[in-house]
Amino acid sequence: MTKREINNQRYLLILGVLLLVVAMLYLLRSVLLPFVVGIVVAYFLNPLVNKITCNKISRNTATALVMGLFLLLLLPFLVLLGSMAVHQIGEFVSNLPQYANSFALKIKDYVQNLQTYFPNLLDKNWEEMWQGNIGESLKPLGKIFQKVVVNGFAFINVISLLLISPVVAFYMLRDWQSFTGKIYDLIPHKHKQNVIDGVAAIDRIISGYLRGQVMVCVALGSFYAFGLWLVGLDLGLLVGFIAGIISFIPYVGSISGFLMAMVLVVTQYGTMSKIAAVVAVFLIGQFLEGNFLTPKLVGENIGLHPVWVMFALLAGGVLLGLLGMIIAVPFAACVGVLLRYLIAQYKNSRLYLDE
Repeated sequence: MTKREINNQRYLLILGVLLLVVAMLYLLRSVLLPFVVGIVVAYFLNPLVNKITCNKISRNTATALVMGLFLLLLLPFLVLLGSMAVHQIGEFVSNLPQYANSFALKIKDYVQNLQTYFPNLLDKNWEEMWQGNIGESLKPLGKIFQKVVVNGFAFINVISLLLISPVVAFYMLRDWQSFTGKIYDLIPHKHKQNVIDGVAAIDRIISGYLRGQVMVCVALGSFYAFGLWLVGLDLGLLVGFIAGIISFIPYVGSISGFLMAMVLVVTQYGTMSKIAAVVAVFLIGQFLEGNFLTPKLVGENIGLHPVWVMFALLAGGVLLGLLGMIIAVPFAACVGVLLRYLIAQYKNSRLYLDE
């Protein structure tokens, strides 16, 4: 068998393994989320466990200490956030018809002002069609939303995450070195150093991006939540925190949070001072993110362009939902490192050098 045939077989094997992994992810996407979250938590905590084991403490003891401290800090936060979310969502659902009618009245004023300049813009009966029973029509929607949140999401996803993910994270942390060692043993000796260098580059990108982005999202979510709470918005704490958490998708978090906050402030107040206060909260948040948080915590040399990150996150979300968004950045980092390696190989080839 010639060298070229061996290389072709190797490439086909790699391609087959990648296609199999993608297919398995797609088929098992509904049950993989708690396991992937557990692996991500282990990845975050592994450096701390490694530092503790350097002090002649066993891996099992270090893993137990780190996981215990992590859960001790996380659980009160989740309980507080969950109680706040349930309380604010309950209030919002109960006041939804009132908010809808208030919003309709404000829109009515804007449309009436617009009709003074464009008399034939709308039908004469538009007021009855718009305002009629808008509040009553939204009551079933609010009940459905409340049932979905309470019975579906909370019972299945959150419980599975809380019960399964910590167990997966513990075992992955304890056996991290064993897992990685077995994977490295499968790499052909000829290419082992190249693969190790590539994995190191990927790890540097992923760790720099993910750990920094988590701190950015938490900081932004806290700022937006506190700012909207000071403005006096009902549901402001929840909207602000959600806007910060989904800020790992460039521009999507701030834009969606701003739009939700604007709907709330127009519905609940409608005054220019309150609207200006909401605008100021998001402008200050964007200024802090662009000039301080992202450059300091994430850095500008991670090798991932914001457009590439946005595309990867949105594509992952469309294909695999929340699971896809979690693995999107690691996948984008792998593709980026692979492309840079292939470009370097191409520039050293006879095809590029024209030899």
